[in-house]
Amino acid sequence: MPTQNPLFKIILGSSSKARREILGEMGYEFTIMTADIDEKGIRREKPEDLVMALAEAKADTIVQRLLAGGSLEEDASTTLLITADTVVVYRGVIREKPTSEKEAREFIKGYSGSHAAVVGSVVVTNLATGKRCGGWDSAEVYFLEIPDEVIDSLIDEGITFNVAGGLMLEHPLTLPFVDAVVGSTDTVMGLSKALTEKLLLEAL
Repeated sequence: MPTQNPLFKIILGSSSKARREILGEMGYEFTIMTADIDEKGIRREKPEDLVMALAEAKADTIVQRLLAGGSLEEDASTTLLITADTVVVYRGVIREKPTSEKEAREFIKGYSGSHAAVVGSVVVTNLATGKRCGGWDSAEVYFLEIPDEVIDSLIDEGITFNVAGGLMLEHPLTLPFVDAVVGSTDTVMGLSKALTEKLLLEAL
């Protein structure tokens, strides 16, 4: 696919494999920087407010690192920094990445035969002008009954500890037990294509 961004550069401020794949599918070339912020140090009651605050904090951290390294002064061309965050909301409770095997098991067993909401933010910062645009999107995921042996395999693989709510929709073990997605699949995976496109244009 031809690249779409000859007029500007993109930095993806995320280590997420799914986000890298989604942005690549959109036809963009980009470099990667990670923020490594203390996500637990940022708390908000509403999931929408939390994901926005976390994406903005990631952007702030990367901008500060670029300033400290003198990278922003060296390159005057327009560079757009994309940061994002995702949480799962299950029965009104915000779920981030599980911190233990016990928590991961509880999370996934809860989804079995039930459903959860995914709330994801995208923030685009224009590093040349300082302009920042952000927004959030949400989707609902409905699950069939997930067998215990599948839950065991997911936990043994360790992948559940790297994703919000321990929920990896696109994983070959999970996918057969997804009954329906109401909303955008890419929102569930961590980066809404439509929202990202909109914000990239707004930030220019």
